[in-house]
Amino acid sequence: MSNEVRNTSAIAEFEDKTPAPRRVGAELAASREAQEVQVAMVAAKRFPRDEVEAYNRILRDCQRTSLAEKAMYEFPRGGQVVTGPSVHLAKTLARGWGNIDSGFKVLEQTAKESTVMAYCWDLETNYRETKVFTVPHIRETKKGAYPLTDPRDIYEMVANQAARRERSCILSVIPGDVVDAAVGQCNATLAGKSRMPLVDMVRALVKNFQEQYGVTAEMLETYIGCKKEAFSQQSVVRLKNVYNTLRDGSANVEQYFDMSQVSPADEKPEESQDTPQNAAPSEEQVSLNDL
Repeated sequence: MSNEVRNTSAIAEFEDKTPAPRRVGAELAASREAQEVQVAMVAAKRFPRDEVEAYNRILRDCQRTSLAEKAMYEFPRGGQVVTGPSVHLAKTLARGWGNIDSGFKVLEQTAKESTVMAYCWDLETNYRETKVFTVPHIRETKKGAYPLTDPRDIYEMVANQAARRERSCILSVIPGDVVDAAVGQCNATLAGKSRMPLVDMVRALVKNFQEQYGVTAEMLETYIGCKKEAFSQQSVVRLKNVYNTLRDGSANVEQYFDMSQVSPADEKPEESQDTPQNAAPSEEQVSLNDL
């Protein structure tokens, strides 16, 4: 009996001292990550950024129309439009400034929520900005909220919310004058591309939406969140993207606008049979490619 007890105790003692495979894997990953950070910090000290070259590199990137068109975010608040550098511009700033490490990590995850940390680390100055937040695994819709169970849906929601916090961290690390210069260059790029004033661009957009899809100016104002007189260059870009999506057939107009309130007089007019389909456009017609 005593031998059996001793054997059981020995087995239990051996099992307690055996590390769990998952714990060992986590420790190895943490050790490897720490080594990578150390190497990156040494490289940053050895090859410091040339701030003048980094500044010029960022401005060159902001001269690209593809970046300028998505460089700013905007959302309605109290009848006005709040704007700021987007995630795309923030990551361009981090890449152009150099010696920057940014991203997010899931610290803890349960069936109902994820605890996440977004960060931006200037490896050269050793200044770090972090934000820890919780993401409930719930998706809000017009019909109500429902829980997320698919791992892909959960990851996409976490990544979407983490990207906004990462943007905030990056903008806290990059010097403010560099950020302002990048925003100004993006606005200049968009203004330089346009061949007409902003007010005429808005007028042309309203006319095209009304004639082609029966979408009124009031619907466009509801979609953007402010009166058309307050539309910005980014508002024009957003509406142009919607128009192109509708024209390509990738979506229907009801997915963007509430068409239930459209009166028969506001609907898209039918083409007259007496008008040739290949007739030349009138001088008042404006192509969306000109905006």
